Amino acid sequence: MKAVSWNVNGLRACVGKGFEDILRQMDADLFAVQETKLQEGQIDLRLPEGYHQYWNYAQKKGYSGTAVFAKREPVNVTYGIGIEEHDLEGRVITLEYPEFYFVTCYTPNSQDGLKRLDYRMKWEDDFQAYIRGLDGKKPVILCGDLNVAHEEIDLKNPKANHKNAGFSDEERAKMTQLLGSGFTDTWRFFYPDLEGVYSWWSYRFRAREKNAGWRIDYFITSKSLDEKLIGAKIHTDVFGSDHCPVELDVDL
Repeated sequence: MKAVSWNVNGLRACVGKGFEDILRQMDADLFAVQETKLQEGQIDLRLPEGYHQYWNYAQKKGYSGTAVFAKREPVNVTYGIGIEEHDLEGRVITLEYPEFYFVTCYTPNSQDGLKRLDYRMKWEDDFQAYIRGLDGKKPVILCGDLNVAHEEIDLKNPKANHKNAGFSDEERAKMTQLLGSGFTDTWRFFYPDLEGVYSWWSYRFRAREKNAGWRIDYFITSKSLDEKLIGAKIHTDVFGSDHCPVELDVDL
């Protein structure tokens, strides 16, 4: 099974930059997108035949939002994590299949000066409880823009960013906690020491041209799936957003 995740940073803009062709070429069984910045009815995608569409919209217009396009129809779909405070921003979709859960997530950004860090910490605790609850029933495949570079190897300039959103000690500790509770960062499973491969670059300072990036887009899976993992990719050659798609291949 091939799964792809991509923060498109505005799906309408990304469609104008070839999104539909990229989706078709990747031919994923599950294709998740984050930061759609859409309300219902604002886009008419030309998806390849056979894809089922699932959308979660933020109440606030032009903000956040997620979607999943699936070749195989799930047995159940859940939007959000069941906590109203978190579920107004359209950040989570869960597809349940007989063998596993597939979850896409767009984690809240702690923002400049870490002014939303307190909320981010509450989100992390509640979201991790949700994921661990699913994992207690069947294996989980979690993907999305999780808005944290976990280790120094995961961004170009770690020393300059220790107190910035996405690389604060608090956010990194929450990722360590998640992985330590029975989950695998699939990219590091295959490439534990590989440097210089990122999934997001600022639009400023020609960051992508210089490869001054961050790895903040993930596929994270239940430890019970380790033996079924086949490969992980970060498609740095795919443009259309300030993020690039990430991929997981798993024997399910």
